[in-house]
Amino acid sequence: MIPVSDEAELLRGGKLNANPEVDPVGRVLGTADATPLQFWTAVAPGSYLQLDDVVVTQRDLPDREPVTIAGVVTQVRARHEGAQFDSDVFAIADGTLPAMVQEAAEITTTRVDPELYVPPAPGAIVHRASGEARDAALHFDRMERRVPMGTGRDGVPVFLNADFLDGTRGAHVSISGISGVATKTSFATFLLYSVFRSGQLGADGANARALIFNVKGEDLLFLDHPNTKLDDKTREAYALLGLPAAPFPDVRVYAPPRPGDSSGAPDVSSRLTGVDSFYWTLAEFCENKLLPYVFADADDERQQYTMVVHSVTAHLNRYAVPAEGGVSIDGKRIGSYQDLVDHVVEQLTDDETRSTWAGSAVNMGTVNAFARRLIGSKRDLSRLIRGDLASRRPHQIKTAASAQVTVVDLHNLPDRAQRFVVGVTLKTEFEEKEKSGTGRPLLFVVLDELNKYAPREGSSPIKEVLLDIAERGRSLGVILIGAQQTASEVERRIVTNSAIRVVGRLDPAEASRPEYGFLPPAMRQRALLARPGTMFVNQPDIPVPLCVEFPFPAWATRKSESGPPPAETLRSIVQGADPFAVVGGGGRSDDDIPF
Repeated sequence: MIPVSDEAELLRGGKLNANPEVDPVGRVLGTADATPLQFWTAVAPGSYLQLDDVVVTQRDLPDREPVTIAGVVTQVRARHEGAQFDSDVFAIADGTLPAMVQEAAEITTTRVDPELYVPPAPGAIVHRASGEARDAALHFDRMERRVPMGTGRDGVPVFLNADFLDGTRGAHVSISGISGVATKTSFATFLLYSVFRSGQLGADGANARALIFNVKGEDLLFLDHPNTKLDDKTREAYALLGLPAAPFPDVRVYAPPRPGDSSGAPDVSSRLTGVDSFYWTLAEFCENKLLPYVFADADDERQQYTMVVHSVTAHLNRYAVPAEGGVSIDGKRIGSYQDLVDHVVEQLTDDETRSTWAGSAVNMGTVNAFARRLIGSKRDLSRLIRGDLASRRPHQIKTAASAQVTVVDLHNLPDRAQRFVVGVTLKTEFEEKEKSGTGRPLLFVVLDELNKYAPREGSSPIKEVLLDIAERGRSLGVILIGAQQTASEVERRIVTNSAIRVVGRLDPAEASRPEYGFLPPAMRQRALLARPGTMFVNQPDIPVPLCVEFPFPAWATRKSESGPPPAETLRSIVQGADPFAVVGGGGRSDDDIPF
């Protein structure tokens, strides 16, 4: 048993151990090297240490105040002392060979106070930290704004420093893990919920916005619906984190128009209220230079047809004139995306007009490469780029004029169309932030499958936008929360600029990649076994990633568990549109309406 006098000595001095409830669990091991940054602890009989436990010890120095060393358990082992051969375990178990079971834990230092980096003395008492001592060991006491992100293995809340999330000292979050097991999107939405409802953004929280791209099923279309499967235990978990167990209070959902539907009704099946269609008119497509996003897949940089893309884009911007819902180019009215593609291809294949549209230095092989890809886009993009729907009808995705959380549903769109929507929407939002010239209000962008939109190799318009957000978004208040199965396949600069890195369950081959070098060896192995709801979070304040368990969503994640919708969802923005914005009436004045 540890003498009371020794325990009292441990508690005097030092900010890390100012908690009288610390629990002695062992002593610093004398048979293994102890360093200022890592040491081993022998666990006392009747005690235990598990991975992620927080401990604290103290080192006395001559003529100086004691140094308090705190750390996190990153490995635990047990062995028979007195055994020489593997078979001795049977004799020891039978009692015929004397031996002693001894457990030891590896401690990785997280804080030294005062900052005198000396090793702990062998035999020094080690205590399990709790309360203020735990907060100090994990640097929570230094965080002016603490965003709860779940609980640790000890069941006590774990926090994220908001300064490294909102751009004050850093920004962006990278979440990696196996699809369907790592619960990447669930953690991203919980983190958003905690940011909005914890009050840690202060006055900025009321005006902050979130843009979420839904790429899998319709799971994210019910964020404003209560979860009927919520139980008392889950409500207690939210209360422990200081959060209400409730759905997102202010959500707007956008979906693409149904294919072949001339009315532009949103293409969703499970949610029937509070959903609005998004699309772009032909005039907007030409005026806003959106053609490059039709070619938004990452291409080989040696491809020459990109010159044709920019030349045609400039020509459409210069000569396309709005005309009765469509556009007029060189006196020819075009009323659909298919007609626009056909017209562009016709001009490019005509010897007389080719140089006007594509430039004189472009050969026919390059033109054909462009034409093939453009023709292939007709099926995928025809329902998104329209000439038959009113331009005055609300149809654009604009977070500044939307709800606090804007969900853009993409799951019914083919890959090319998904890339187009993501690219154009991010481009528009980022340009609006640039025009405002201020980093407030904040805009959080949640994008899954980041490795598809910003792959490590190649270049594309979407990748350029995402790189711009990663490198300049912090100053403009655009925060990227990117999720991917494999961080090793995402553009390095995007991952490097993420101040917060989160890992769920990993594939064994992926876990060995250098992108996960911030994980201690034991934690890499644990990532192969992590269950849903368990994440490993690395943030600049803390030198060791923390194991976090976040609670079950308080909002519905599918139709089967959704409660009654809030009253606000019963009316969409379409119902508030100008009733005189008739189909095909884009650009007309009231005097032009034929009645």
